[in-house]
Amino acid sequence: MDEREFNALADATLRRIEDAIEACGADLDLEVKPGGVLEVEFANGSKLIINRHTAAREIWVAARSGGYHFRPQDGSWVGTRDDEELMAALGRVLSEQSGEEVRFT
Repeated sequence: MDEREFNALADATLRRIEDAIEACGADLDLEVKPGGVLEVEFANGSKLIINRHTAAREIWVAARSGGYHFRPQDGSWVGTRDDEELMAALGRVLSEQSGEEVRFT
């Protein structure tokens, strides 16, 4: 996958994540930053960062619980350490960090 294809795929995924976070009902603020970055701020003041990393061809998530890297594979984004699917991982870390159950439909 070349850089242009990766960026198009990652940007579409980030838009899907943005829509899912805005619709989840949790008490948080989402800010879209330039360069493929989503910043989530929680009521407790903590932050979660989601961004595309073009050089590695991955989407990275930085959460209080740690850093996670996801690569495109067979139509999904899977964790490089444990094969956890991106949206499932986001629901989990958003729930942990916010103290509220967060589910994406």
